[in-house]
Amino acid sequence: MTKRKKKSRRWLLLLLAVIFLALIAFAVYKNNSKPKGEEVTTEKVSMRTIYETVSASGRIFPEVEVKISSDVSGEIVELRVEEGDSVVTGQILAKIDPEAYVSSVERGRASLDNMKAQVAISNSQMQNNIAQKEQILANLENAKQIHSRNEQLKKDGVISAVEYDQSLSNLRALEANLKAAEAGIMSSKESIKAAEFQVKSSEASLKELTTNLNRTTIKAPQSGIISSLSVEKGERVVGTIQMTGTEMMRIANLNAMEVQVEVSENDILKVSTQDSVEIEVDAYVDKTFKGVVTEIANSAANTTGVAASASLNTDQVTNFIVKARIDPGSYSSMSRYPFRPGMSASVDIFTNKAEDVLSVPIQSVTVRENEDKDIEEVVFLFEADTARMVKVKTGIQDDDYIQVLEGLNDGLEIVSGPYTAVSKIIEEGSELRYKEEDDDKKDKS
Repeated sequence: MTKRKKKSRRWLLLLLAVIFLALIAFAVYKNNSKPKGEEVTTEKVSMRTIYETVSASGRIFPEVEVKISSDVSGEIVELRVEEGDSVVTGQILAKIDPEAYVSSVERGRASLDNMKAQVAISNSQMQNNIAQKEQILANLENAKQIHSRNEQLKKDGVISAVEYDQSLSNLRALEANLKAAEAGIMSSKESIKAAEFQVKSSEASLKELTTNLNRTTIKAPQSGIISSLSVEKGERVVGTIQMTGTEMMRIANLNAMEVQVEVSENDILKVSTQDSVEIEVDAYVDKTFKGVVTEIANSAANTTGVAASASLNTDQVTNFIVKARIDPGSYSSMSRYPFRPGMSASVDIFTNKAEDVLSVPIQSVTVRENEDKDIEEVVFLFEADTARMVKVKTGIQDDDYIQVLEGLNDGLEIVSGPYTAVSKIIEEGSELRYKEEDDDKKDKS
């Protein structure tokens, strides 16, 4: 190798060494010049009005919806309404084939007439027995007089013993006939009573048969809208007299609508009747409706009935049904019936309100163990680029902020994020620095 080549190689190695040292020096410089401390965002403690809410989802239903079923079984021969029709109380909705019930009513009337005829016959028999009694009484009076004379004549020896005995026998026979006539009258009275009971029974049967005949005409029990129609003309329905019965249709009052939602057991104790509600309906984007809680279930929705009571597994979610009436004033500018039964909706129930209270962002409150290994709620103050941990006591909260009852004063600067830094990384005395987008805060400080 020539001297020139050796010299060039030494210069190249020297150049590489210089570049390597320069890179190391630059890296050390960058590392030393990098700001120290955990990068955080901050926010001031301030006074706010906080609305505590319970959120839930469910569906819209009419407050009043009546299920219409036929009381009698048979074929639908008339169906006078369609789904969506308006009806008024007493309006005829449908008719069940009445032919069999008409025949039953006619048989009932014939049976009643027969029972009334039996009463008339019994009355006639009693009148006949009364007449016989009166005739026997007259004959008996005459026989008593004759026998009385015969007693005197026998004493005087005018008549024989045979004639005396004959008059006495005649008297005894008439007395027996009188008793028989009185017994016949009593029997006739009992027969009349029995016949009258039969008449009442027949009248009751006829009334029941007539009622069943009238029930073949189905009328609207209330005014409203046919919200559901489940049958067609020509179908056969089962009456509720025999069993559950066939549901034919439903009538709903669409002027009064409500939302039924399921609230978890953790939140149900916060909810009270008359709590204000904001309702969002999936069918109406960017519209919010007002409402008020009207009813809170006392029993859980999924722990009722025989099947539910057989399972006492506490792992399953326990929810309670809450009903909230939709304020008509919040949709008065829309169509007459903007809501349809079954529409999906979500609600925010305002369960509590705190006006002008100290508050901080929810994510700025975290927990730490104290010296006694107890868990405490704390926030971190941003003071001179250092974290100072402060124990706090909190109150109600909304989606963004939480009330501070103890531990802070208005205007203090606290660490509000990131969540991971607040919840896990930062401790008492940790070095802090503002995030780059918070340079304006840094300048103000």
